[in-house]
Amino acid sequence: MLKLLLVVAMIAGLVYALMWTIERRRAARYGGTGTKRRERRPQTRQVAPDDDEDFLRWLERKRRKDSPEGEPPPA
Repeated sequence: MLKLLLVVAMIAGLVYALMWTIERRRAARYGGTGTKRRERRPQTRQVAPDDDEDFLRWLERKRRKDSPEGEPPPA
């Protein structure tokens, strides 16, 4: 009877350790309290207006629309 209780206790300990490890890895992956570090996402870089192709196209269209027909566009 004592051997059976010892075997059950050992199996319960192994199951507990396995579940604890799985939960710890899951928590670390999704930002919980874990020992693994979270991977950092690269920071988004702001684009200046003079580097933005769409903005430059829009600005050129606006400049052409606003300038009178006879006048050359300002340099």
